Amino acid sequence: MGKRLIQQRRGRTQSKFNAPSHRFRGEIKYARDNENKEGIVKDIIHDPGRSAPLASIMLNDNKKILVLASEGIKVGDKIKFTDNKKEIRVGNVLPVGKIPEGAPICNIELSPGDGGKLVRAGGSNATVVSQDKKKTVIQLPSGQFKTLDSTCKATVGIIAGGGRRDKPFLKAGKKHIAYKKRGKQYPIVRGVAMCAVSHPHGGGGHQHVGKPSTVKRGASPGRKVGSIAAKRTGRK
Repeated sequence: MGKRLIQQRRGRTQSKFNAPSHRFRGEIKYARDNENKEGIVKDIIHDPGRSAPLASIMLNDNKKILVLASEGIKVGDKIKFTDNKKEIRVGNVLPVGKIPEGAPICNIELSPGDGGKLVRAGGSNATVVSQDKKKTVIQLPSGQFKTLDSTCKATVGIIAGGGRRDKPFLKAGKKHIAYKKRGKQYPIVRGVAMCAVSHPHGGGGHQHVGKPSTVKRGASPGRKVGSIAAKRTGRK
């Protein structure tokens, strides 16, 4: 029968392909009950599940929360959750409609109240391009422009943790460990490089697929590799 394929093993729970969420420090979201509050940064901590460090903040009502750390904040700094456009400082959280054009922002809500969805990777930031009473246009790190509701919240500044990719891995084993912490597979071996019992694309006198690489949606798990239920194939 051969061994089980990666495609089959990925679907199982309790496997090495699942993200180890039990190791993450917590969910990072803007809470609506934190509006018009301020807190002090008590600690900057590492989160194994993220590329950015976290800031542990003690609010003035003795509630402790975690936020994505902006570049430049340190222990002892004050962080404000406000809608006052005069409080434009690194680390403060404001509606995007109150942040001036050209300012770098991060951890941006896609719709009001969702807690922050966009630009959360270490070293990344978006830019406020233009705004009116109800809508604000931002430019994402990819260069894409996005129009948001002006009441969506965002953090002022660039997310800390940039430059993490500047240092090379040097050894495949180091990369394997780094990927394993995130629930990712490395290295990924090509199917055509395997033997016939290990993969549907394996075997043969030279490395070639040997059969159509497009399979139907209802194919058995052991056969479901390649272009699954592709709408079309070939050149346009």
